Amino acid sequence: MICRRITEIKPFIVMDVLEKAQEMERAGASIAHLEVGEPDFATPAAVVEAGIAALRRGETHYTHSLGIAPLREAVCAHYRDHYGVSRLEPDQVLVTSGTSPAFLVALAALIARGDEVLLSNPHYACYPNFIRFLEGVPRLIPTQEQDGFQFRPEAIRAALTPAVKVILVNSPSNPAGTLLAPEHLAEIADCGRWVLSDEIYHGLVYQGRAHSMLEYTDRCIVLNGFSKLYAMTGWRLGYLIVPPNLVRPLQALMQNFFISANAAGQWAALTALTDPSVAEDVARMCRTYDQRRRFMIDRLRRLGFGIGVEPTGAFYVFANARRFTDHSYEFAFEVLREARVGVTPGIDFGSNGEGYIRFSYANSMENIEEGLNRLGAYLERRGQ
Repeated sequence: MICRRITEIKPFIVMDVLEKAQEMERAGASIAHLEVGEPDFATPAAVVEAGIAALRRGETHYTHSLGIAPLREAVCAHYRDHYGVSRLEPDQVLVTSGTSPAFLVALAALIARGDEVLLSNPHYACYPNFIRFLEGVPRLIPTQEQDGFQFRPEAIRAALTPAVKVILVNSPSNPAGTLLAPEHLAEIADCGRWVLSDEIYHGLVYQGRAHSMLEYTDRCIVLNGFSKLYAMTGWRLGYLIVPPNLVRPLQALMQNFFISANAAGQWAALTALTDPSVAEDVARMCRTYDQRRRFMIDRLRRLGFGIGVEPTGAFYVFANARRFTDHSYEFAFEVLREARVGVTPGIDFGSNGEGYIRFSYANSMENIEEGLNRLGAYLERRGQ
């Protein structure tokens, strides 16, 4: 018999869409990919060279289980310079093999069987699976299109019970690409629960400014990494920032489950955080994302999709598709099959995402334009 924890893990639907699209491509079809949230840019050259240099000088062995000291120091400097958080010590930073293992380790420290975690509905698709795997209970708080699918603090307070141990926030968010207002972050920090703050899309902000939960409370764990901002998805490097009393317990988990993150990749990540040429590369990527964002919002609206609050971060548009369908899963595969365009059904992100489609602009302007042209032509043939 397979363990119940495994059988209860739900598929990540966007990957089902991608894998079907790849199957169609192997059969000769041309697919416009607007489904996957992965930067289409190459990793900045200075980062690549730093990784190569690390391999050549023999950085091919285990590192300290928390990560190399210079990288942890650079993370502290980053949070000091960008958020004004000056109290961090390098030992509070745990470098991980991507933010998904970081999320698992962080949650393992905060919840036991039956403990509840508050998260928005819709939410990043994998969150409930992590919680259930650790025998916790996802407690979904409905959020609304007119609020950019972000938490209202009063809804959180109304949901608080003794069983709620953690509030999970994600700003800028996946799937909506919207930011929590600073005053809302402050109110959430004041709720008397642990806050787990997913900050992986920080830096990818085109209007306003992202705020770290560390600006408002020490009773939080921050997750961040290098995949999105630095186009380093395949390098698999993330990190946690934790309070001092959690360092040793989480370090023990890291030692047992992962030993250490990739050595050469850590030196490359250090360059990502500290090399001025990389900052210039990132700024260019952000300007390009912003151009794509504005283009996609305009085209989707002209095609008949609704966008109540324009996304200002990450690289997603979560569009209301109820004019076309009440079944986003079926619609997504219909669009893939008939229009040769990959999109992500809103149901992947929770029940409150039904009737929506997530479009990713982490692709070239040419591919975005081609995909939306194909989608428009299909909708016209469909009579809508």
